[in-house]
Amino acid sequence: MAFDASSGFAASNSLQDLADTSLPIFKVERVQLQFSISSDFVAAQVANNVLVLALSTGRILRIDLDSPGDIDDIDLPKKSTEVGLIRRMFLDPSASHLIITTTLGENYYLHTQSRQPKPLSRLKGVIIESISWNSSLPTASTREILVGASDGNVYEAFIEPSNEFYRKEDKYLKAVYKSLDGPVTGLWVDLIPGRPDFRRVIVASQSKLLHFVGPIGRHGQEGSGSIFTRLFETEAPTAHEEIRNINSAPSTLVVSPDPPEISSHDNFNAERVFAWLSAQGVFYGKLRTSSKGPNLGNTVFNESRMFARAQIPASQNTSGRKRPIQDPIAGIALTQWHMLCFVEGRIVGIQRLDERIVYDQAVLEPGQKALGLLADQKKNTFWLFTTQEIFEIVVTDEDRDVWKIMLKDQQFESALQYARGASQKDAVATASGDYLIKKGQYHEAAGVYGKSSKPFEQVALNFIDRGEHDALRRYLLTKLGQYKKSSIMQRVMIAGWLVEIFMSKLNSLDDTITTKAELAENTSTADTKDELAIIRREFQEYVGKYKGDLDRKTTYEIISSHGREQELLAYATAINDYNYVLSYWVQRERWQESLDVLKKQNDPAIFYKYSSVLMAQVATELVDIIMRHPDLNPRNLIPALLNYNKVHPVPLPQNQAARYLLFCINQLHSTDAAVHNTLISIYASHSSPSETALLSYLSAQSLQPSPSYDADFALRLCIQNSRVQSCVHIYSSMGQYASAVSLALKHNEIDLASIVADRPSDSNPALRKKLWLAVAKKVISQQGTGSMKTAIDFLKRCELLRIEDLIPFFPDFVVIDDFKEEICAALESYSRHIDTLKIEMDDSAATAESIKSDIKSLDKRYAVVEPGERCRVCDLPLLSRQFFVFPSCQHGFHSDCLGKKVLEGSGLTVRGRIRELQASIGRGGRREREARELDALVAQAW
Repeated sequence: MAFDASSGFAASNSLQDLADTSLPIFKVERVQLQFSISSDFVAAQVANNVLVLALSTGRILRIDLDSPGDIDDIDLPKKSTEVGLIRRMFLDPSASHLIITTTLGENYYLHTQSRQPKPLSRLKGVIIESISWNSSLPTASTREILVGASDGNVYEAFIEPSNEFYRKEDKYLKAVYKSLDGPVTGLWVDLIPGRPDFRRVIVASQSKLLHFVGPIGRHGQEGSGSIFTRLFETEAPTAHEEIRNINSAPSTLVVSPDPPEISSHDNFNAERVFAWLSAQGVFYGKLRTSSKGPNLGNTVFNESRMFARAQIPASQNTSGRKRPIQDPIAGIALTQWHMLCFVEGRIVGIQRLDERIVYDQAVLEPGQKALGLLADQKKNTFWLFTTQEIFEIVVTDEDRDVWKIMLKDQQFESALQYARGASQKDAVATASGDYLIKKGQYHEAAGVYGKSSKPFEQVALNFIDRGEHDALRRYLLTKLGQYKKSSIMQRVMIAGWLVEIFMSKLNSLDDTITTKAELAENTSTADTKDELAIIRREFQEYVGKYKGDLDRKTTYEIISSHGREQELLAYATAINDYNYVLSYWVQRERWQESLDVLKKQNDPAIFYKYSSVLMAQVATELVDIIMRHPDLNPRNLIPALLNYNKVHPVPLPQNQAARYLLFCINQLHSTDAAVHNTLISIYASHSSPSETALLSYLSAQSLQPSPSYDADFALRLCIQNSRVQSCVHIYSSMGQYASAVSLALKHNEIDLASIVADRPSDSNPALRKKLWLAVAKKVISQQGTGSMKTAIDFLKRCELLRIEDLIPFFPDFVVIDDFKEEICAALESYSRHIDTLKIEMDDSAATAESIKSDIKSLDKRYAVVEPGERCRVCDLPLLSRQFFVFPSCQHGFHSDCLGKKVLEGSGLTVRGRIRELQASIGRGGRREREARELDALVAQAW
């Protein structure tokens, strides 16, 4: 039968096939070599994308599959007639070390960087059947490896390549175990996680599979001695034995390849799988690394299964009938999820999880033999070799049906991991939910149903009919999380329904606690309280997460209809409806809770709305809070401050309204007239007679360029509340000193009036004298005749007042003796002043006579200018142009030269005026007038 790659796919007929089956999982492709080979293949190996072929001529071809044109052609050191034909080859997973064994028992070692095989003298005569490589490869040496021989011996060897002629490649060789069941057909060694000095060794023969686990020996230097001797001497193996009824049946031990580097699944398939080929079939299972029981070997073998040869369909002869005698399985290989069997010229692919045959393809002609079915442990590639051909078994998407198999086995979590796409995951979720419902695990089923496409109404009614409201709640929560944001209607309806379910559950728990009933058997009231707290917390988390899907009006109505005040607050807080929360606490006069809510707010409108009631109840705490919000507009808080001031007649130092207003003025530097006027109103209307606080504020404002308060408003308030000193201060700040003095005198505040009378500046002595006269009149009218002298002494504080200014204010009956001294002092002062004026008049007359004499002498002054007289500046003839002559010194200057000299030494003003006059004269202006002015400036400057 010719090889036909298109006829080997076995379709699934179990679960509805939701996977993409456009390509078969396995496909056998014939490999076309890029070179011709004159002799047959006798052995082959593949590892790490390196292919090694042994020819019947004794040649060895080493091919790097990444660059197939690069071929190493290697010959054995001796001819085939001397050492025999190459029987088998063993290549480590990294393709670094190759061991070649011949039919005459000669063994050779070839390193990946060498083209010269080296004889292994210690292994001479040993017919090698199997090798277990060291798991720490790749390394320069093989390190400790186990070698299985045809005589049943297991050897430990250490092979290290060397360039020294006399040095042997194999450092040591020691027999560590002897099998009584014939040739050792398979070996495997691996590490035990978490126990670095422990090893697991599996020894396979024709009818027995032995499992060893135990500690190994350690020596000081690597390669100095055997490490497995201790294990085999001290540990008893766990055995699995099959009936040996066919002596010629192949036997081998294979292990699954390394898992792919990138995997989207959990460690479900992380443990390796072994498969032992015997006469009865394939015994396979997972290589567990841990065991619940004391014996790891028992765990491994008890969980393993036998795939009998009879389960593979019989081959047909040329007439189309089944062959009466079926050949045993000739070779096996493991993929990640399947077993590949080579039997009667066919490649049969078996799904390892359910032993379903997924591929059956005839590859070889009847009677054609194969060298072996091999797997590349590193690259997950699979090969079939004959004496003349090479086939690659290409694996495509082999885990596509894993989810269906696990779903059948009710391994729902694992099935969900391997499901691809929404349809497969939905199928898993639906089946899982149905299974859980049947088992009565409604809560778990709800979570699974929520991720499936099972009809919503069917699932919901199922839970309602069974009275499983908790499961319904979980289902709705899961479903709500699955809906897209665009499914607005569905999300709003489910969200509202969930609120109703939460409220019903909370009320039910509250009723149970109130009546001290029990919800179920073995459920106490304390447990019910714990459940109540859990449900309440779950509701708070729910509204926090899905508040955008809840209709505000509907949600308020549902919660209110159940009377759940705490949940109302939780919902209002979640949606930032702080108006509702604050209103709730304020109505119940829970001031501390109100403040706690207010502390978290940043919306000014909230503060403005509730400031009046909170200011009346917890003023100090409220002011502490609003002082931390400089963004608030104090103007909007004024009604609350005035209301507080009205209902809380406290001393000014404790007045919180005044405290906040002062904060706004001093710290926030507010210039809003309303703020300042409010503070003045609080100060002026306070019951305290002291005006210290108000005067302090007014004094501070007087230092500003312009006061921020309304002076007229402040004046009216102060007058209305009899704040005399403040009124006087305001009048003074307005410049109305007369009114200030009049008001002070009206209230007999003589000292205050005197202070104000001194405030006008020296530039206005008339006003100041007028104010002092008013004070004097008041003082004189108050003193009477008995203390007139005291009044006169008081009035000495102003130097502008004279005794004659005061006489009109004295009463007619006053005795002159009371102020005789003052009158005498005034007369003496006038006499001294008259004498001073006489002296000044005499000095003025003398000065006038002197001026007259100088004027007369000026008419007789002259100067003589000689014809050769020159300018003292430019040294040119003086008479050449306009000039100046100074009679006192007889110096002459040209007018322009003298002008330049004057400009050099004059100030900016004079210099500028001289230049203007010179320019005007040059333009032909009023020459005589301007010339006289220029002459005068030059003469004056000189």
